[in-house]
Amino acid sequence: MQSRAELSPDLRRRFRSGRPALDLVHTGGEGELAVWEIVHTVADLRRWVAVLLELDELSAEESDLPALRTLRAGITHAAYGLATGNPLRPEDIAAINTAAAEPPLTPCMHADGTVGYASPTARAALSTLARDAIDLFTGPLADRIRICAGENCGLLFVDASRPGRRRWCSMERCGNLTKVRKYREST
Repeated sequence: MQSRAELSPDLRRRFRSGRPALDLVHTGGEGELAVWEIVHTVADLRRWVAVLLELDELSAEESDLPALRTLRAGITHAAYGLATGNPLRPEDIAAINTAAAEPPLTPCMHADGTVGYASPTARAALSTLARDAIDLFTGPLADRIRICAGENCGLLFVDASRPGRRRWCSMERCGNLTKVRKYREST
């Protein structure tokens, strides 16, 4: 299984939101987000959910794909809604709550002192992601969900900066490009 550090720079940038639930949004979606879709098959689901939650392995079935897409759509609409000051929609809340009602991943300690998960399944992983979304959307960081201000970006992230004025998903990419663009326009 690939770790986040082994991903290409463009894919790594997708998964720097600050929360696994928001990282799930960046795996694609419906409508205009379909162009970014990276979860097409059960193998893709295993790979990407394992990357998001930093799992060594994950069992998944064909029936888990619609469950992932439903949860992802609910989190996507809720997060973009919160980032733009709109209330949560009942159908998004229902999608997130349905996934969260499943048993989550069960942590276990290994002999070497590291943490793993006992028999991780896709449904348990989706429940864990839904619970992360509930914690984010109902907690103190709900009003810190932002949409990157970079031109042609639009990725979501949690602004954990002290003043709460972070504008870009990544200073190394979008922030730098914006500052270079402004500098060139002024000269």
